[in-house]
Formats: sequence, C-alpha cells, structure tokens
Amino acid sequence: MSTAATSDPLVEKFLQHLALERRLSPRTIDAYRRDLADFLKWRPDQGRLDWSKLHQSEIRSYAAQRHRQGLSAKSLQRRLAALRSFFRFLNREGLGQQNPAIGVRAPKVKRKLPATLDVDQLGHLLELPGETPLDLRDQAIMELLYSSGLRLAELVSIDLHNLDHNDAMLEVTGKGNKTRRLPVGRKALEAVDQWLKVRGELANAGEIALFVSQRGGRLSARSVQSRLALRAREQGSPRHVHPHMLRHSFASHLLESSGDLRAVQELLGHTDISTTQIYTHLDFQHLAEVYDQAHPRARKKK
Repeated sequence: MSTAATSDPLVEKFLQHLALERRLSPRTIDAYRRDLADFLKWRPDQGRLDWSKLHQSEIRSYAAQRHRQGLSAKSLQRRLAALRSFFRFLNREGLGQQNPAIGVRAPKVKRKLPATLDVDQLGHLLELPGETPLDLRDQAIMELLYSSGLRLAELVSIDLHNLDHNDAMLEVTGKGNKTRRLPVGRKALEAVDQWLKVRGELANAGEIALFVSQRGGRLSARSVQSRLALRAREQGSPRHVHPHMLRHSFASHLLESSGDLRAVQELLGHTDISTTQIYTHLDFQHLAEVYDQAHPRARKKK
C-alpha cells in the first residue's frame, strides 16, 4: 500500500479497510486514494470536511465541473464509484447515514471493443521457434494465457503448486483476492511441462513461482509484456500484441464456439455479467463482417 497520505483521517481509515479487510491490490488502493484526494482538492474546506453533511447537489457540482475541465467520462465514472464506496464504508462504520454519490451519473462511456487475434493469427503466434530455457518459458506463458484466459497479474502470481497436472486444472487468484479453478488445454500443459524440465537452469533455490526471470526470481508483469511484444514482432505480427489481447481472444473464441455467456463469465472471473457481454458485441461484429463479405445482396458493387 502506498505510504502517501491524504489530509483526511476518514479517507485513510477507508484505505486501511481496503487493504486489510478487502485485500485489494496496492495499485487499486492507490487509485482510490487519488480519486478521493481529487474530490478533497476540489472542496474549499479540505482538511475539515464533514462528510456526513454533504448533499447530492455538491457531488453533482463536482462531477459537472470536472467534466467541463476535460476529465473523461471513464475517469469521472471511476471517481464517482470511489465516492460511493467510501460513503458505504462510512455508513457501515456508523459515521454517516446517507450516500450522496448514489444517483450521480457520469456521461456514458462509448465502450471500445477489445482487440483480438483470430484463430489463424494465434496459431502462427504460438508456433515459437527455439529450444532455450527462455524460448520454452515464453512458449508456456503464451499458451497458458490463451488456454485459460488469464489476466496478466494472475499469470505472474502462479506458484508451482497451483497447477494440477493430473486433472489439468489451474488455481489462480484474481481481483478482490478471489480464487478460481480453470481448465488448462493440452497444448498449454505440454508447453508448461517442457518449461518445467529446464526451469531449474534459471530458478533460484527455493523459488516457488512457476515463471522466473533470468535472475532466478519471479517474473514481473512488465517483463511478460515486453517479451510477448518481442515474440509477436519476431513472428511477423502486424499488430502490437499484449497479454490482455490473448485473454480477449480466449473469451471471443470460446463464446463464438459455445454461445455460453455464463460459462465464459465464470472462466474470466467477471463479477458482473455485463462485463462479459462486450464479447457478444465482438462476436456480432464478426458475424456482420462475414455477412457483408459473403452475402450476395450485401456485397458492394465494384
């Protein structure tokens, strides 16, 4: 958790609650800190603010002013969500009886469809040449990201004992410290097995992380990002490839084949199914493109 402090003791108490009780990541807690600090900065009475006397009209004024100043709808939504969570905490602690942030809405965000690779592009990407420990490690990383739809943070946090080879299952810890068990495909299992045969050439003694760096410790998220981008360039990919693109591709391909939105939601670890529904838009976009290209009445005259 960040050591930087706000000027408000109740905000600090809330951040401690996020860290100790809800066990959110330091990065998420810092985001809450910045969002609440921005509201305090906007208030003329920062440092002596009585949160229990705030009205919805003041929250609306804050949102309207920040929007006029050019704050994006997405950022404004996040700051309002932070305020709602903070007031819920105050009410739970008996420090307030209302939530003036409820009902205040930011402008709608136009959701961008996630970038994905098609099956052929992924097949080419995953055909990595080389037999060095780094080659085998990178192959296992990419296969596992696509096989199980992992978040980057979930991938780098995997320990050796989290993978059950007999049942082909993987246990990961996702957002909010929630764990889930995921199936691992045959190709991914084979790639991980090949990596494990040479992992000892890099790993420090006693290191429990599944994926390690050349220095022997747990591989960082930034390193995974840079290695994946490098491997994509080496394979001749015309696009910048990042770890989340493999997760998006996993979800899109699975939904396109099965049509089971609830199953995809469970596999991705989404709390709200509306987050998963964006992949139905992506699937529909793909179908529309196929229609435009194939239907005799849809094709444009040359």
